[in-house]
Amino acid sequence: MAYLAAEQVLQTTFARTLRKPFRQAVKQYRLLQEGDRVAVCISGGKDSMLLALLMRGLARELPLNLVYLAMDPGYAPEDRCKIEENAGQLGFPLHFFRTDILRIAGKHAPAHPCFLCAKMRRGYLYAEARRLGCSKIALGHHFDDAVESVLMGLLYGGQVQAMLPRLHSRHFPGMELIRPMYLVHEQAVDAWVAASGLSFSRCACPVVRLEQDSKRAEVKALIAELAEANPQIKQNILNAVKSVDTRKILGWRDAAGLHSFLEEFEG
Repeated sequence: MAYLAAEQVLQTTFARTLRKPFRQAVKQYRLLQEGDRVAVCISGGKDSMLLALLMRGLARELPLNLVYLAMDPGYAPEDRCKIEENAGQLGFPLHFFRTDILRIAGKHAPAHPCFLCAKMRRGYLYAEARRLGCSKIALGHHFDDAVESVLMGLLYGGQVQAMLPRLHSRHFPGMELIRPMYLVHEQAVDAWVAASGLSFSRCACPVVRLEQDSKRAEVKALIAELAEANPQIKQNILNAVKSVDTRKILGWRDAAGLHSFLEEFEG
């Protein structure tokens, strides 16, 4: 489907399930201000392409300068071609740049390279966005990603933390990461894909295709199973990191270091 039709359904069929939560997140978390120059990061999947459409629609009302930024971390030629083809159909002038991340991550963390790959991607995206004069990078993580990240951190990382809708870069002063689709549910994204007639790669990474790193898939399946009995499960998981009762936790960490509940109990 041509990009005009893909955008049209956002204005009509998916106004409530996609445009509304997108704009709600932008407003609630103060993600964008007039005049911002934002690198909209496009990986080639459905989430980032939808993000680009939503951002372009918003830019018609709120003066924004958008750069559609795509990184080739070492994709096979057909994968890069698919990304360029979809971007062309949707009318996005991609700024593509090349890195060697997949090879490096595969060499140094062959069993589970995803963490290293994600960390390196972030750094390269920040660097290229700053070079292009951007102060923010926008990623296509949605509500379900945020929920899954909370549970993954708890089960596999032994920590309670949230995937934040915005954060400052530690290594690129003055730059910020934003997640404008933070309140958008994956089910609505999938429905839009089906209605748009477009096809996207799930992930061009060969490791994911071989399902060597399946922790997120396991957590996603667990949440889906629990949600069958209790539809509020997803919201409850995210709510848990919105209202942490510091009187009922064993310890916490801040800029000063680690703390124990005994500090206040015995203080």
